[in-house]
Amino acid sequence: MFDFLGRYDVLGAFWTTVQLTLLSAVGSLVWGTMLAAMRVGPVPLMRGFGTAYVNIVRNIPLTVIILFSSLGLSQTLGITLGAHDFKVQGFRLAVLGLILYTSAFVCEAIRSGINTVPVGQAEAARAIGLSFTQVLGLIVLPQAFRAAIGPLTNVLIALTKNTTVAAAIGVAEAAFLMKEMIENEAQLLVISAVIAFGFVCLTLPTGLILGWVGKKMAVKR
Repeated sequence: MFDFLGRYDVLGAFWTTVQLTLLSAVGSLVWGTMLAAMRVGPVPLMRGFGTAYVNIVRNIPLTVIILFSSLGLSQTLGITLGAHDFKVQGFRLAVLGLILYTSAFVCEAIRSGINTVPVGQAEAARAIGLSFTQVLGLIVLPQAFRAAIGPLTNVLIALTKNTTVAAAIGVAEAAFLMKEMIENEAQLLVISAVIAFGFVCLTLPTGLILGWVGKKMAVKR
């Protein structure tokens, strides 16, 4: 029943999925943190930009963003992110699209963590002369990240599953391979079960491990 799997690079496809997830997660964490800082910052223009970005991007389908990254940036504007090979270019553009989309959800997760930090701590820090950047980086964000581990875990799991959208621009990850296998083999149920099992193996340990970390790192008040 599973003999046909030897003709396909299933592990390679899931490795591409893992790479997409990890690179997009790091980029989303950086950009999402910056957006959260803008949303709670004292500058009205930056608050407005952060709010507009989050509200707009969260309401655009991920497929549209991924296709824009490929068709809009690459084919229309000629932005290739330094890649000359089509496969590498598609991979990098997919990572960019995932970052642009996921960072909006990361921002809200971190902002929920910021809201758990007592206002008195920030006021006390400002009273002793710390700047907004120092208050945010030294006092607020460390506690906010600890409180936001749970929401960030959910975002990471969703990101792992969202990488399947990269198949729309030809990135050879798990969903792309699944489509190819279904077209070539009369084993729909077996193929679906194998791909589903692969994603369970990726997401279930992530949820369990980060859930345990979240409980250990939770701020006791």
